[in-house]
Amino acid sequence: MLFAINKINQDPELLPNITLGFRIYESFFSARKTYESSFTLLSTRNGMIPNYNCDTQDKLSAVIGGLGSETSIQMATILGIYKIPQISYGSFHTMLSDKFQFPSVYRMLPNEVPQSLGLVRLMQHFRWTWVGLIASDDDSGEKFVQTLKPMLTRNSICVAFTKQAPHVPSPSMVLVFREQTSKLHSSISQTKAEVIVVYGDTDSLLGLKLFLHVNYQTALTPIGKVWIMTAQWDFTSYIALNRWTLKPFHGSLSFAVHTKEVPGFRDFLQSLNPYQSQGDIFIQRFWHTVFNCSVLYSSLTIKDGRNCSGKEELASLPGSDFEMKMSSQSYSIYNGVYAVAHALHALYSSKSKKELHPFLKNVRFNNSAGDKLYFDENGESSAGYDILNWIVFPNDSFVRVEVGHMDLRAPVGQEFTINERAIVWNSRFNQTVPRSMCTESCHPGYFRTVREGEPLCCYNCAPCPEGTISNQTDADRCDQCPEDQYPNRDQDKCIPKIMHFLSYEEPLGFVLASFALLFSLLTVLVLGMFIKHRDTPIVRANNRELSYVLLLSLLLCFLCSLVFIGQPGRLTCLLRQMAFGVIFSVSVSSVLAKTITVVLAFKATKPGASMRKWVGRKLAGTIIVSCSLIQVGICAIWLGTAPPFPDLDMKSEAGHILVQCNEGSNIAFYCILGYMGFLAIVSFTVAFLARKLPDTFNEAKFITFSMLVFCSVWVSFIPTYLSTRGKYMVAVEIFSILASSAGLLCCIFIPKCYIIVLRPDLNTREQLVRKSKSGTQEL
Repeated sequence: MLFAINKINQDPELLPNITLGFRIYESFFSARKTYESSFTLLSTRNGMIPNYNCDTQDKLSAVIGGLGSETSIQMATILGIYKIPQISYGSFHTMLSDKFQFPSVYRMLPNEVPQSLGLVRLMQHFRWTWVGLIASDDDSGEKFVQTLKPMLTRNSICVAFTKQAPHVPSPSMVLVFREQTSKLHSSISQTKAEVIVVYGDTDSLLGLKLFLHVNYQTALTPIGKVWIMTAQWDFTSYIALNRWTLKPFHGSLSFAVHTKEVPGFRDFLQSLNPYQSQGDIFIQRFWHTVFNCSVLYSSLTIKDGRNCSGKEELASLPGSDFEMKMSSQSYSIYNGVYAVAHALHALYSSKSKKELHPFLKNVRFNNSAGDKLYFDENGESSAGYDILNWIVFPNDSFVRVEVGHMDLRAPVGQEFTINERAIVWNSRFNQTVPRSMCTESCHPGYFRTVREGEPLCCYNCAPCPEGTISNQTDADRCDQCPEDQYPNRDQDKCIPKIMHFLSYEEPLGFVLASFALLFSLLTVLVLGMFIKHRDTPIVRANNRELSYVLLLSLLLCFLCSLVFIGQPGRLTCLLRQMAFGVIFSVSVSSVLAKTITVVLAFKATKPGASMRKWVGRKLAGTIIVSCSLIQVGICAIWLGTAPPFPDLDMKSEAGHILVQCNEGSNIAFYCILGYMGFLAIVSFTVAFLARKLPDTFNEAKFITFSMLVFCSVWVSFIPTYLSTRGKYMVAVEIFSILASSAGLLCCIFIPKCYIIVLRPDLNTREQLVRKSKSGTQEL
């Protein structure tokens, strides 16, 4: 205050031709003394007569004070009656924001809401969810707890305990103090909370400071916690008690009203002298106490001690006694004095006889440190909060390092900042960020389950159910992965599913494709052999045109299986079942035509038989075309009503997306299979009945066996097909196509190839005639 007033009086532009003076009174944190001092300020100098002031020169313009909330409120009840502006520099009590009750109070500090928000943000940043609360045993402490607790709860932060700070005991209250501190020590030492928030002003928290001092000096394991202190607490106010150690506060964090270094203040401090007090009633006692010397011409003496020279260096004092820079309270006092000066300047410039209040409400100025200052509608400062880290050295000196800030005026997203790397923690934590939780965090892959009867912050960790994941710490639930992804082994992230289909690159697809090509090549060889030996008796006797048709259809059967391999597309899905159905119908129709031709050929050999006119190419062609057209009709209806299409099955197999063809209509698919089965059964029945016809014309035995193989394959196909999924379902169908086609090829044509290649002596007309005669006689 003295520094600010001197600077103002030396400023030729601010309040020219006007000199500011001041009077200082001590409140001693006493209500009686506060009221007495307030009335003294309103009275003639050196007297206390209410409503009587005959001083013409010393006109009271404003009052700066006080440090504590109770002191400020007590002052306001007196000063408000006389409409004297009161600039409070240390009271955060929300009651003072009530302009109806306290219209004359202004505060050079913000309200407590940003500080409370900053506390919550600080805990969220470090993931502290289990904290203790110690508040002063007064209305302010109770109000703070009532305000902060709901904010913590809304942000999933739980309070482990709430305690009131003990008072410094009088001789008669020592036992009570011991009982209070014993309970407090029990709460602090038994809790898992490593972070404790402390709220209160300098006077109300002296008991807590004493408790920690005694604990540090006497306990085998002193309390080592992260103390988070609010801006109301000033450690350097009680110099006589600063022999109490500050080591328990090493690594603590505190909020303080935003400050900046004011130019010239350090030089001013170095010029202070107890013998030139300049109205400072505290300077001599302060000098006497901190330098342990006798002040000449005063009662402040030390027996057999040295005299104060006035040249002692304030910079040599430890931080617990004195700091060479402005504290947050000092900065608020400095700004408060300047706010009054600027308001007075505006008042005198207006040449009106109005009160000071309208000008004080609208005051706006930049101080010498560069901060812009003004009062809001509640008469509160626009300043934010600095977050300080306390570093206490072995000799109990300390420094406060700014590591963050909380300012609601900052741009969105920048209201709260913290430099985690700059923080020095209590030595107990080995310079790692303390963990303050009721239970250990649930790792990704787990989720929290509530413990009955305990706070939400105390929970158990349960693994995520199968098929779900949690990708964050302390997840409240596990989530399903998107359909195209699945959980990894640890269930902490989703990974893309692998596209799964029968491809040429994998062994199964390669083997099936190889067999399809091999049988296709074999079919081509048989067809070539039949064409080359088309005029031989055995080829002609077995209806070579039907054999050509059957061989070509078998070749297409083998080749159509290749359409089933590879990633299904719209065209392949449309083609593969249709091609399979139609081509197989041609094949089985050709076998049926062969069988009927064999029977009719035998009947036609009998004398006078009327069947002779039915034997010929037209009958075989009619059978093949008519039977195939029925299958074509079924396929056309299928395509017209519910055509097959590519589909992704994301649920049947974990970790895979089954790329497959959706048949569109299962009924149509089984109609195709059923019709093929019908043709095969008819062929089998006719061939079985004709198996004893003469060998010359008879293919019935081979057809019977081939149809038996064909039917066996497709009967076993249905249950196997229905019990598989994905590429194995496709593989079953390909295998059935290859096996049934190979059965027809081998059973019908291999015996003939054997005769053509290895026994050409049997492939003569004479042999056929001889067999025909012997067969007729046997029959």
